[in-house]
Amino acid sequence: MRDRLSRALPLLCVLAILIAVWFAGSVAMNWDQAQDLADEDATWSDIAQATLALDRPLLPTPDQVASEMIRSMFGYPPTSPRSLVFHAGVTAWAAIVGFGIALLAGMALAIGIVHVRTLDRALMPWLIASQAVPVLAIAPMVVVVLGNVGLTGVLPKALIAGWLSFFPVTTGLVKGLRSSDPMQRDLMRTYSATEAQVFAKLRWPAAMSFLFPSMKVAAPLALVGAIVAELPTGAQAGLGARLLTGSYYGQTPQIWAALFMAAFLAMLAVALVDLTQALAAYTRGGRL
Repeated sequence: MRDRLSRALPLLCVLAILIAVWFAGSVAMNWDQAQDLADEDATWSDIAQATLALDRPLLPTPDQVASEMIRSMFGYPPTSPRSLVFHAGVTAWAAIVGFGIALLAGMALAIGIVHVRTLDRALMPWLIASQAVPVLAIAPMVVVVLGNVGLTGVLPKALIAGWLSFFPVTTGLVKGLRSSDPMQRDLMRTYSATEAQVFAKLRWPAAMSFLFPSMKVAAPLALVGAIVAELPTGAQAGLGARLLTGSYYGQTPQIWAALFMAAFLAMLAVALVDLTQALAAYTRGGRL
């Protein structure tokens, strides 16, 4: 019990400091708005209290954001367009599909790059250059082009999510497939092992310790890609649509609630990758 408390205490201290700074920032940023709405005989104390209870604050307080999250998560059915759970599900599904595309494409590219030297020289510069293109610039083009050929819905958002997340998978797996001991590879060749046997028994197991950390980076990036794909396209559902609606109508608590939900989904994605890594380690005797 003491060990758990000692581990949680630093985190709780940092959290308390962040909340205190957040409240102070809310007072400072909302002061002018509260002062304009206050009576002429209002004191500084009255104005300070008013900054923490504005309907449309510039910076909502933590309790306002928490209240908005509780209301939008539990105040409506999960299938209602007003439910934050509904919008989170839409974005999460696009991110999952995009992450799957990134995983498959990244694995295929990594295997090709490792085994074919021409692909290494031809593809790696383009893979690196692809990450220099702002995703906000290509998202509208991808959605419009795919829409003209009849592909709408989840697929365009999933492709943007996959575009943003496949690079960590590819580079991490390339590094992992090349990390096996050259002496072990030479030993397997002396035993007349085929290239497929070397890959299955040596290269692939050695790459696991690189693949899962790369997936921990790629999974949140897929979520970011799904949200970004919703922003410039005027989506009607998803966390990106929730952010747009909040910005249009000045509902900053709604914006912050969507941001916190996105952060929660990112943490959940990393936790699922951790769980998959633990299961993979268990099947290999407790280590990767």
